[in-house]
Amino acid sequence: MAKAKTHYTCQACGYKTAKWLGKCPDCGAWSSLLEETDPKADERRPAWGASGGSARPMLLKEVSGETETRRRTGIAEFDRVLGGGVVSGSIVLLGGDPGIGKSTLLLAALDRLARHGPVLYVSGEESLRQTKMRAERLRVEGDAIHLFAETDAERVLTATEALKPQALVVDSIQTMYLPELGNAPGSITQVREVAGRLMAYAKRTGVPTFLVGHVTKEGSIAGPRVLEHMVDTVLYFEGERGHPFRILRAHKNRFGSTNEIGVFEMKGAGLVEVSDPSALFLSERPVGKSGSVVTSTLNGTRPLLVEVQALVAPTGYGTARRTAIGVDGNRVALLAAVLEKKEEIPLVGCDLFVNVAGGMQLTEPACDLAVCAALVSSLQNRPLDPKTLVLGEVGLAGEVRAVGQVEPRLAEAAKMGFQRVVLPAGSARRLEDAGPKMKIVGVETLGDALVAMFD
Repeated sequence: MAKAKTHYTCQACGYKTAKWLGKCPDCGAWSSLLEETDPKADERRPAWGASGGSARPMLLKEVSGETETRRRTGIAEFDRVLGGGVVSGSIVLLGGDPGIGKSTLLLAALDRLARHGPVLYVSGEESLRQTKMRAERLRVEGDAIHLFAETDAERVLTATEALKPQALVVDSIQTMYLPELGNAPGSITQVREVAGRLMAYAKRTGVPTFLVGHVTKEGSIAGPRVLEHMVDTVLYFEGERGHPFRILRAHKNRFGSTNEIGVFEMKGAGLVEVSDPSALFLSERPVGKSGSVVTSTLNGTRPLLVEVQALVAPTGYGTARRTAIGVDGNRVALLAAVLEKKEEIPLVGCDLFVNVAGGMQLTEPACDLAVCAALVSSLQNRPLDPKTLVLGEVGLAGEVRAVGQVEPRLAEAAKMGFQRVVLPAGSARRLEDAGPKMKIVGVETLGDALVAMFD
């Protein structure tokens, strides 16, 4: 019998070569090339089946313009991130660190979807008894939830065709394999082919399918990047392991916005929705302490009030440290340089530590002024008024630039009891009236803002 031909495939980017290399010449990943068996001639064509497309090319005007049917999971935060609910025939990829709550969230969502008919939960990592124990802890009734502990994708598809479920969960995609390929589960060939067959089944039958994906050390979903391109929605579960809060964020969504987030709190009975995250993030805020400033960040249509903390201390080393958690470290270094150059704030010989309480990630520049205020407050040991909100983008010339969507930010701050807001003069001029009962202080430069905040 002739020996099967093999090749080496990069598990990060899919690059193929006839010989093993220590470093992938395409993406630069080290030790990522694994030996795989070439498929036989009759296996080289994709056996994904019908994809639910049209039998012939159609004119754009002939295509029906009906909106996609959405089905709510009953978990408001989950539905918000999905864009209003689960779309029939959609493929949703959920990634996150081990133990972050991916399986817990999907099992709870299946419990709600099971009210419309049978649903199927395929576990490739846990036994049926382990899944049952988690369901009892979550108080999931499971009257219409079917469990299947299997890693053979062919058997999974056969069982799914027979059951005709209302929703399908595969936990996880890296454990599934097709026997005819001959490669190990989790390899780039197996992940791509299994995902392709699941995608074809979902598009043909209209069954929404959820795939759980492992996360690498770099924080991306393990396996080929083509997997993220094949699915309709990519969700990431974020949060610190020792922190109770979890942030569900959409990185790709063909049926909704990628700016929405869902906030959950991990408790003994599972994940609990947080309907008012601003109150939760500010519940343990120290009052009357220096280095603490409250700002507002906008995620989709939801404004959130978060606390920016800073600690400035004389450095004990030759080079000062710049550590940031929840905000870009390069942005913190830039703002420190602006304070040093334009306002003569002595930060060169100091260690700077900036943290966003609650595990939130601040990505918009509207929080620049709050970071500057926290640094100055910690350096001078002067606390800000706890009822003051700080908004604004800081430029390299020391100017304070306008920010967008000011009205919903101020409305959220007024609801939380804030009485004063320091924001750019350009944003203040665009406000037709005071709106919420808050004192609005418009500033044009960083120096004016610091005077107004500490006045």
